[in-house]
Formats: sequence, structure tokens, C-alpha cells
Amino acid sequence: MLTLSTFVVGSMVGAGVFSLPAGFASETGVAGALVAWAIAGGGMLTLAFAFQLLAVRRPNLDAGVYSYARAGFGRYLGYVSAFGYWASACAGNVFYWVFIMSTLGAVVPGLGAGDTPLAVALASIGLWLFSVLIRRGVRVASAVNRVVSIAKTVPIVLFIVLCLTVFDPAVFAANWAGTPGIPIWDQIRATMLVTVFVFIGIEGASVNSRHARSRRDVGRATLLGFLSVLAIFASVTVVSYGVLPRDEIAALSEPSLGGVLEAVVGPVGAVFVGVALIVAVLGAYLSWTLMAAEVLLQASRSGDLPRFLSRTNAHDAPVGALTLSTVMVQVLLVVVLFAENAFDVALDLTSVLVLIPFVLSAAYALKVALGRDGGVDPEGESPARRRRMRQIALTVIATAYTAFLLYAAGPAYLLLSLLIIVPGSVLYVAARRRAGERPFTPVEVVLLVIGIAGALAAIVLLATGAITL
Repeated sequence: MLTLSTFVVGSMVGAGVFSLPAGFASETGVAGALVAWAIAGGGMLTLAFAFQLLAVRRPNLDAGVYSYARAGFGRYLGYVSAFGYWASACAGNVFYWVFIMSTLGAVVPGLGAGDTPLAVALASIGLWLFSVLIRRGVRVASAVNRVVSIAKTVPIVLFIVLCLTVFDPAVFAANWAGTPGIPIWDQIRATMLVTVFVFIGIEGASVNSRHARSRRDVGRATLLGFLSVLAIFASVTVVSYGVLPRDEIAALSEPSLGGVLEAVVGPVGAVFVGVALIVAVLGAYLSWTLMAAEVLLQASRSGDLPRFLSRTNAHDAPVGALTLSTVMVQVLLVVVLFAENAFDVALDLTSVLVLIPFVLSAAYALKVALGRDGGVDPEGESPARRRRMRQIALTVIATAYTAFLLYAAGPAYLLLSLLIIVPGSVLYVAARRRAGERPFTPVEVVLLVIGIAGALAAIVLLATGAITL
């Protein structure tokens, strides 16, 4: 269970936590931050409960977000979930490499903002070294991930403790209200979008469920990992308000966590955070790479993606899916050399693309809770009425919350996500044709037509400048 928990912690504790002080301070004060974390934490907690429910009630389903969407809503939406999740992980991993190089750029000028030829070359070397590590086997990679997850969490906890030693109640009180003249709800809504990226990874245990000794451990690890990370995220945000005035926190350069710690212990604080950031990002990169490859592997084994993606080696590493993922990240790293704003858009797309599998997983958990699926109950064929009503309530909230986040992301990014997912349907069609089966049901044809229309709309909006990259 500890190893599964570190998949959750390892994938969630990445670059995002190091940007939380400035990200929140630029939008709201203490009051808004507390409400935002309560809402975001509560909403994502219900999603964690949904993953726990599915791990226990549907123990035969592996790879989490893919298998849940497929079991609940058919093969094509299963593919959409798998491909969207994989694309999200690839975009996020490119961000990680650029973020590492830009951090090192403060010491090595040739690395610039992570988008120079030297930075891309070094990132490419790191990319393929990690690919070799994962090829040694999931158990080896997960053991490394367990150590890295602990190593990167300790410095963040130390940051919280050090900030508490100089915590100034007067500064904290002055930061309470937030931006004057802006309604508190508008401040909260702005910070809600900040929380989407940092919570990606909550599905870490369920995605790697085929390696679990017990399916109960999958659900427990999801809750344990999420609650641990939520406590860290909220604490980092709140203690920062007691160290510096809000305007100063908002003006800090990234990683803003380093700027806050520098105010506490001097310049060594920024160096300490820089080292911790690199460890954290590499750990998150390892987790995301494992999860993305695992999802493609299961989709291929189920006949929804080409067979080469189901190939594993003697160490049970998904070498086919891993190779495709590594090549995709390598291509995107090269694109970074020639793009100005495309990478920023890709980073925003990371959140939107992962929200689609989240919505489908939560909706399937609701379907199971309502008894409209053949899931088993660990305590008997018919769960107690009180427990069943609690499950229904939690999964309703999880579905509504994830759907709201997808809506809040805006139509532009949803259309751009379709521009990525719909062309990938060629792989799905090829796999289904090879199996000698019809690719789409009548309902799925309608969904495909809607998707194609959305992708074409995205192309038109890009061509006319309504959407800019």
C-alpha cells in the first residue's frame, strides 16, 4: 500500500507545489485561499472516494481511468479516456523537462528559460535515461519512485516548519481579505483553476492497480496519498501568508516557494528549494511516464489500440507503450525550440485532457453506486442502504465537480483537446478493424461526428485568430 501511495504522492507533488504561494497570492488572500482549498480539496476527495469505490467494487478492471470509462460507456469512450490521458501526460512531461532546465538556467546561462538548444539536448538525454530505467521493470521504477517521493516531500515539510518559526500574526491578518474591490467568489474562482494541475495524479494507484497485491490497498492508497498531499498543499499556501505581505509574494519569481524561504533563511533557501524542485519534478515525471504507458498497454491488450503497444519485456515493462510515449515527448521537446506560446497552451491542455478521464471515471462510479453495473460488493451482494446512499452522494458530487472543472476550463481548450483526440481515432479504428469488428456503435458514430465537428471548429478558430497559440 505504501508503494501505491507513493504513486499518488509522486505524481501529484511536482512543479505545481513550488508555484502555489505566488499563484494564490496573486489572486486572493487567506480567506479566499482557505475556502478555495476547502472546495477543491472536498471535490477531489469525492473523486478519491470514487476511485476507492471502483477499486473495491470492480476489482477485475485494471489501468483505472481507461478501463472505467470503457466498462461504463463503451469501447470508444474508453479509447478517448486512454488517449486523452496519455496526451495529457506527454504534455505535462514536456513541461517538467523545460521547468528543470529553466531552474538550472539560473546557474548555467546557456540553458536560458529551458527552450535553448543546449536545454533541449540535455532534456533529451534525461528523457531517454528515464526510459532505460523504466525498461528495467515496473518494480525497479516503483522502488525508485518510493524513495524519490519521500525525498521530495521532506524538504516541503521542512519549508512549512521553518515558515512557522517566523510566522507573523500581524502580516497574516493583513493578508486576510485579499484583493480590495474584487468579490471573494471571483477571487476563489480564479484560484480554483490553479488547483486543477496540482491535483493531477490522484489516479496514480488505480492506474497501476494490476501490480497490487490487494484491490483494497488501491483504494486505501488513493485516500492516504491524496489526504497527505492536500495537507501539504494547503499548508504551503497558508503559512506563506504569515511570512511576507501578499503583494510581495505575488511578485516573486518562480519557483515562488524559494522566494518565501529566502525571506526566512536567506539566499540558501532559494538554492535549497531549487534542488528540491528538481528532485520533485523528476519523481513526478517518473510517475507520469509509468501511468501513461500503463494506460496504453491496457488499451492495446483490450483491442482498442494497435498490438505493438501491448508488448512487454522480461521485466514486465510496457516497452511498446513506453517507446511511443518517449518519442512523443522527444518530438514535443523539439517543438519547444520553435514555439513561443504553444508550450503554454499545451500546459493548459494538460489539465483539460486529464479532466475528460476524470469525468468519465466519476460517472462510472456513480453508475456502480446506483447498482446499474455488475460490480461486486465486498460485504455482500447488496450493500446496506445507508452505505449505498453515501456512495451515491459522493459519486454525484465527484461527477458534478469534475464536470464543472471541465466547463470552467472554457470551450477553447475543450475544442483544442478534440483536435488532439479525434485524429488519434485512426489508431482505434485500425485496432478494431484488425480484430474483425465494427469500430463504432450507432451512438459512438454520433459522438465521433460531434468530435470531428469540434476539431474542425478548432482549426477554423486557429486559422482566423480567434484562438491563438
